[in-house]
Amino acid sequence: MKLVFASNNAHKLQEVRAIMPAGIEVLSLREVGFDQEIDETGLTLEENSAIKARAVWDFVSHQPSAVRHQIDGVFADDTGLEIDALHGEPGVFTARWAERETGVHLPEMATYAANRQKALRELAHQSNRGAQFRTVVTLIRGGKEEQVDGVVRGRMTTEERGEGGFGYDPLFMPEGYEKTFAELPSEIKNSISHRARAMQALVKMLNE
Repeated sequence: MKLVFASNNAHKLQEVRAIMPAGIEVLSLREVGFDQEIDETGLTLEENSAIKARAVWDFVSHQPSAVRHQIDGVFADDTGLEIDALHGEPGVFTARWAERETGVHLPEMATYAANRQKALRELAHQSNRGAQFRTVVTLIRGGKEEQVDGVVRGRMTTEERGEGGFGYDPLFMPEGYEKTFAELPSEIKNSISHRARAMQALVKMLNE
């Protein structure tokens, strides 16, 4: 089975490919020639996930039949960090939280660092460090659209810990562990993360 994942994010692709079972090949947007910018105008994770999946499905549907018939479906994800003390923020704006505040667009790694610093500032005087990561996945096959999600609860640390992962991983400690996602081995993170749980739900849906 060949599925197009609506992302060129190398970190996401690596995670998703590690999670997917043998027999499911995951193609990036670059690998299918999709180079358009997708405006994520949704106000929820569900809306943004669907927007991305529909854009890529439309692109694939208009490819020559020799290409189109090799692809079994398209899926897209949208992930949000929802912090209890901040009433669910940054939520749908997780990836560009700091940018929305400053208006300054930074390279990927600098954006990750700026987002983490904003989280630490916002939580500096908060005793409630509870948070969750939530991933919503939209799958389109044969024009039929379905959604699943995955959630992992945890808490925000008071300082960055670990060198692995990406994004907010150095600040998020999942329930049941005393290490952040950035400190945990990738095989553990990929078995318990929000994205892992959403992908597991996706695989179950594909097998139904």
